[in-house]
Order: sequence, then C-alpha cells, then structure tokens
Amino acid sequence: MPSTEATLMDKCMKAWRFLYRRGFIEGFGHISVRLPGTDTYMLTRHSLGRVIVPDDMLVYDMNGKQLAGKGDRPGEAPIHHEIFRARPDVNSIIHYHGMHATAFTTSAEHTLKPIHLMGTLFADGLPIYNDPRLVSSTERGVALAKTLGSHRAALLYAHGGVVTGGDIEESVTGAFFLEENAHRAYLSCTLGKPKWIDPQMAKDASEELIRTRGPMRRVWAMVEVEGVE
Repeated sequence: MPSTEATLMDKCMKAWRFLYRRGFIEGFGHISVRLPGTDTYMLTRHSLGRVIVPDDMLVYDMNGKQLAGKGDRPGEAPIHHEIFRARPDVNSIIHYHGMHATAFTTSAEHTLKPIHLMGTLFADGLPIYNDPRLVSSTERGVALAKTLGSHRAALLYAHGGVVTGGDIEESVTGAFFLEENAHRAYLSCTLGKPKWIDPQMAKDASEELIRTRGPMRRVWAMVEVEGVE
C-alpha cells in the first residue's frame, strides 16, 4: 500500500475511534476520504463498531466499484459518491446523526446559525435537505449534493448532517464543532431569545479560523490521543 494511502487509512481509523467514543457515530454514520491523485476514495464499511481494522476501510472508484476492503458498503454510500463527484475541492466527508444539530431541522421557530466562535466555521450557512429518508440512491445523493452546493455542511431534515473538508482534519473538526455549536444554540434557545453572532462578524471570524487552522490543529490533537486503540 502506498505510504500516502496508508497514512490516510491510519487517520481515518483514528477519526472513527474518536467520533465513536464521543457518541457521534455509534451504530450510525460513516467517514470517507479521497485518495489523492486518483478517482478513488476510502469509506468505512457498513455496521462498523468501535473496533476498526484496515480491512474495514473499503476503497471505491467513482463508478461505485469496490477495489479493496471487506464487508458491505453503507446504505448511504451515495452521499459520499455524489458529493465527491460534485465537489472536487472536498477530500473528506462525514455523515452522522447528531442529536442537537438534527433537532434544529425539526423546529418551526429556530434556524441553526453560528452562536459560538467555533460555530462561525459555518458562517456560509447550513442548508437543509428536506427529505428525511435514507440517501440510498443516486438520485437522492445528487439531490443532497445540490442542496449542499458550495457550503461546508448541510443538515438532513429529521435525519442528521453531512460535513465536508479539504482534508480529514477539516471534516472531523467540522463535525465536532457543528454539534458543539448546535448544543450551545439549543441551550440558548431554552433560555429565551438566542443571540446569534452577527453575520459579518461570523464571516470575518470564520475566515480567520480557516486561515490559521487553529481549530483543526486543536481537534486533531484530541484525535491523536483519543483515536488510538
């Protein structure tokens, strides 16, 4: 296995353990990463528990042909396939069923926006894919990719969320802070009228965080500690 692929596989496995232990993807959810310089990507297999080994990382080409790994691919693999096809800038995708982020898709009163500094990573908006069904077909994958557009993340109505990144560090950081921001927003809403961060201020803060990559370094430092066997 080429060293770059081996490194990415190691990162995927650490990210999986980190998110699993923190309750993001226990029982549901999956992680993918594009293999540089190829038309292939790695994807965690279906029904994966906390323990993960290299064979649990399935390798697919963009036509959906399995090239490596053992086990079945997730039923919602079209999420990854179609976003990768639509977004050449995306190199990693995480789908998970976050409690707090998902709750905002079912509220008639509140729309999730940045309310916490790290939530400004999503200052460009969080579009909602308005179909609660599993994204288990090409048609639904294409529709979700269109809803996502150029955004960092999208919410799936009464279902979960999908977070993208230029690398796996970005996607894990995004998933971590999407749920963190949603949790803080939920608490604020229970106290009365939430005070969302001003859109221009959120945009400025987002650009600074992305430029310095401070959030990515800090979250990945946690992954390196918590994502080991």
